Amino acid sequence: MGPWRHRWHGRAGPPPWWPVDEPWPPGPRWRAWRTMRGRFVWRIVLLMGLFLLLTAAAISLVVWLVATVVPGGAATVLVAAAVLILAAAVGVVSVGRALRHVTAPVGDVMEAAGRLAAGDYAARVVERGPPEVRRLTIAFNQMAARLQAHEDQRRSLLADLAHELRTPLAVIQGNLEALLDGVYPRDDAHLAPVLEETRVLSALIEDLRLLALAETGALTLHREPADLPALIHETASAFRAQAESHGVKITYDGATDLPPVNIDTVRIRQVLSSLITNALQHTPSGGSIRIACGVDGAAVVVRVTDTGEGIAAEDLPRIFERFYKAKTSRGTGLGLTIAKNLITLHGGQIAAESVVGKETTIRFTVPICPG
Repeated sequence: MGPWRHRWHGRAGPPPWWPVDEPWPPGPRWRAWRTMRGRFVWRIVLLMGLFLLLTAAAISLVVWLVATVVPGGAATVLVAAAVLILAAAVGVVSVGRALRHVTAPVGDVMEAAGRLAAGDYAARVVERGPPEVRRLTIAFNQMAARLQAHEDQRRSLLADLAHELRTPLAVIQGNLEALLDGVYPRDDAHLAPVLEETRVLSALIEDLRLLALAETGALTLHREPADLPALIHETASAFRAQAESHGVKITYDGATDLPPVNIDTVRIRQVLSSLITNALQHTPSGGSIRIACGVDGAAVVVRVTDTGEGIAAEDLPRIFERFYKAKTSRGTGLGLTIAKNLITLHGGQIAAESVVGKETTIRFTVPICPG
């Protein structure tokens, strides 16, 4: 097993807690850290060695001078002993101050780490000391900032999740109570909304499960060479009846002879379905949805463009965040987040651009099969 390969549940690769946006294996940056750590250790070793060498040389010189200048063996021994004690005291004080200069910042890091472990995510360390220790404090502060951001995100997720679950559960509870109390007759017209809300809950739970797998790196992709234009045609065809009922036209505008792509067809179909669903929600009757794709270097670029109301400039940078929805949006707010994670797992990128009142384009890339 290589130096950067870890086993997690019998599978080679990064552990589930490894951030999605960080490269694996760590590579050059981690090797730089190991080099820095080695330099720090050697600096301490050289400092101690130099102190011992200088101390030994000074003692030898003083003993030689005393033995040469002062007559009498007893006096020589006493003077030499006094010099040795003085030199040792000075050396200990000097080394102590040097080590304190090095270890005091490390002590700050240890204290802050204890506070961080106790739940104080605002713990930070003042940068001081040798360059290696400064880099350690910088890394600690970055780690603490990331943990604080993740904690804030976790709390926000719980609040958003509670909000999203409250509405369908309230509808289900209210309708069932009305049916049991005889307020509503027990017919299909009143049972259908209950069934629809259970589907909403089921979809929300499935989206959360998929998002959790994707963000922790536990989602396995089953890659295979695939014909992306054919996959786009199949996915778009599944939405044409729904689009026509809303007076929206779906068209494909792109080459049909593109090179095969290395993708998980189920997951990319899920991405396409999410983008088309969003486009349908925001495209009025008489509008259109255009899907295009083409080659860009070692990847195929897919664009889904709708002639809807567009996305406001303040909303555009946040549309891929969990549970984020503009005022005119419906759904759970997880579709684009899941799409981004799936594209990232494929090694591609996804982005959005929009002109308010005119159109919105979601663009993503997937890799072409090597060779």
